[in-house]
Amino acid sequence: MRRLTGGLVLGLCAATGVAATPTPEEMWAIIQQQQAEIARLKEQVASADQEIRETSVKVEATASMVEEGMVAGGQSLASSWAERTQIGSYGEMHYNNLDNQNGNSGDKDELDFHRFVFFLGHEFSDTTRMFSEVELEHSVAGDGQNGEVELEQAYIEHDLNRSTRLRAGLFLLPVGILNQTHEPDTFYGVERNNVEKNIIPTTWWEGGLALSGELAPGWNYETSFTSGLKLDAEAGQFMIRDGRQKVSEADASDPAYTANLKYTGIAGLELGATVQYQQDIYQGDFSQDVDAMLYTAHLSYRNGPFGLRALAASWDIDDAINEIEAGADTQEGWYIEPSWLLLRDLGIFARYSEWDNQAGGGGDTQFSEWDIGLNYWLEEHVVLKLDYQFQDAPADQKELEGLNLGVGWSF
Repeated sequence: MRRLTGGLVLGLCAATGVAATPTPEEMWAIIQQQQAEIARLKEQVASADQEIRETSVKVEATASMVEEGMVAGGQSLASSWAERTQIGSYGEMHYNNLDNQNGNSGDKDELDFHRFVFFLGHEFSDTTRMFSEVELEHSVAGDGQNGEVELEQAYIEHDLNRSTRLRAGLFLLPVGILNQTHEPDTFYGVERNNVEKNIIPTTWWEGGLALSGELAPGWNYETSFTSGLKLDAEAGQFMIRDGRQKVSEADASDPAYTANLKYTGIAGLELGATVQYQQDIYQGDFSQDVDAMLYTAHLSYRNGPFGLRALAASWDIDDAINEIEAGADTQEGWYIEPSWLLLRDLGIFARYSEWDNQAGGGGDTQFSEWDIGLNYWLEEHVVLKLDYQFQDAPADQKELEGLNLGVGWSF
């Protein structure tokens, strides 16, 4: 402002030196022009200051929103993604060195990355969530390869109230001990036990609806209406494990109904029982319906270093299946497995099991096996395994004896 006034005076003086002194009217006109210019400059300065202040407010507001993670609806970015989305994985590699005691061929000496599983879950709200698992078996999948890629879980779970949940999609059935919880660091032995492989076809998933909840403190239930098994009558299939459709264009002509009851009211103890009914395990592809009923019961107990698992499972199948394979109308098995933690991260176990997929006949069709070994946990969820198996098999079947080694993890 001082510069502008000084310039005006100098200008007047200069003008005075080269021209006649302005009249009062001319001086007034000059002053009016200068005042207008001053006013215009003031407006420009005020406008620039206002823009700077508005920009500063916007920057501060944006910084505050970024810092607090605010998004539409009042939820934070961290809450809607990082805190509401979970990822995980588990995997295991096995080395099997087994000799067939019933012949000169059929030995097993192989290294196999048995499975790699990726887990993804997301919580849409406090009452609705999604779970999914994708599994790669035997390392390589594709035409002519040993492995396959499988969708093992993909379902929506919604809380109907504080004690009742509805599940829809593809999920694991609530049967036995391992079917729903089978990460390698959670059980003893390199391989999953044969009863929960050949009688309960672990891992066993179906697509459909399930309702679960708490009946009373310590008592939980789960019921489901799902797709069922489908055995191939033309191929002569009768073993339950061969009937898993894995929800891949699954024939749903005859669905399955499953009910599970579990008690966990005593610390360290789990008792469970499951019943499943299916009207036709051949889904109409046999000359008549072959209905089947599965019964299972299990115990899992831990008290300090001592642990115990025991399970029994039995299929009661329509006699018509005997036209395909004699004795297949009853398929059953059981095992018992005590264990002991020698140290915080080192445990030993022994397991005896029996199973028979033709128990309804009178022939020699029963398998039995002893497994003895140890688990060493490098970390809580990282485990090294070693066991030795002794098997007793029917004369016309492989009878495998030998060493198993494994490594596994989960998170």
